[in-house]
Amino acid sequence: MRYLTSIVIVLFFVQSIAAQTYEVGLIAGGSNYIGDVGSTQYISPNDIALGAIGKWNRSKRHAFRASFLYAEFNADDAKGDDRRKERGLSFDNSIKEISLGMEYNFWDWYLYDGEQQFTPYLYTGITTFNYGAQAINANNEIQAYADKWGFAIPMVLGIKKTLGRDFVIGAEIGARYTFTDNLDGSNPESRFGEGFGNLNNNDWYMFTGITISYTWGRIPCYCSF
Repeated sequence: MRYLTSIVIVLFFVQSIAAQTYEVGLIAGGSNYIGDVGSTQYISPNDIALGAIGKWNRSKRHAFRASFLYAEFNADDAKGDDRRKERGLSFDNSIKEISLGMEYNFWDWYLYDGEQQFTPYLYTGITTFNYGAQAINANNEIQAYADKWGFAIPMVLGIKKTLGRDFVIGAEIGARYTFTDNLDGSNPESRFGEGFGNLNNNDWYMFTGITISYTWGRIPCYCSF
């Protein structure tokens, strides 16, 4: 009897795993940085961003989400205000981002009755990213001096809808608040040069784009979680 109970528990556990709904797909869009160089517009994608995304839809209202994103960004004081134009700095940088967190659906997201689904959503979690730390050299140019890892908090707003029974398309705008002021060279480590701009504000970067994913799995058990 004890062995039979163990087998039932194992089968139930396997069934629960198999019964969850998953999504895997691609991310594509534009990126921009917000800091002490160049334009001060918050949503102004001026470079490319590409990546991959996966989700575990744990209930009708929330999903666990993981993503990888590669984004380039550049900034030029010529596109900033008069004070920045007079200064004349510019730089190029890129990030490789890994993000884990939770996506919250405003409306029920149910993929099993054949009906078209649509909902706005929010996403947040924790992000780690690799970037080129910057500093001003002797020629008054911003250049990378080190390969660094940092952390950021993602704040994402999006919408998504089903395409038939197997695909989901979405659009989102996401800001990442970083814990560094050195994406643009404005606050380097002391041995690499002097800082400039507002040294009390950390840098941000943005992603604006679309996602498309393939979804599969049987109806999950929406138990308390």
